[in-house]
Amino acid sequence: MNTFSFFDLRVYKESKLLIAEIYHLLSKFPKYEFYALGDQLRRSVVSVTSNIAEGSGRFSVKEKIHFIEIAYGSLTETLCQLDIAHDLKYITDDEFNNEKERITTIGKQLSGLRNSFMKKL
Repeated sequence: MNTFSFFDLRVYKESKLLIAEIYHLLSKFPKYEFYALGDQLRRSVVSVTSNIAEGSGRFSVKEKIHFIEIAYGSLTETLCQLDIAHDLKYITDDEFNNEKERITTIGKQLSGLRNSFMKKL
């Protein structure tokens, strides 16, 4: 068994970079958003890497796929919350578009990982 193999996944590494970027953007949010939109955004973006890691620790291919799908859902939730932050002018057009591009890339990587597991079924 390859222990903690998620560290080697490109999608895991990219998702960690997304977390750092989101945390940086959160510093620009108004203080009253710390426990509202900011908290929700923190939880959703961290959930992406958490579910990639948890899925990699499962022995069943079906379970691995399930956690990749949850990670994808958390990724889309993150994009939704960034869109709201953008609408509220907490982040700029460029910041939103940069994160949207990174999220799109991560989404494709998660889909590719899911498809590779699907072939094993």
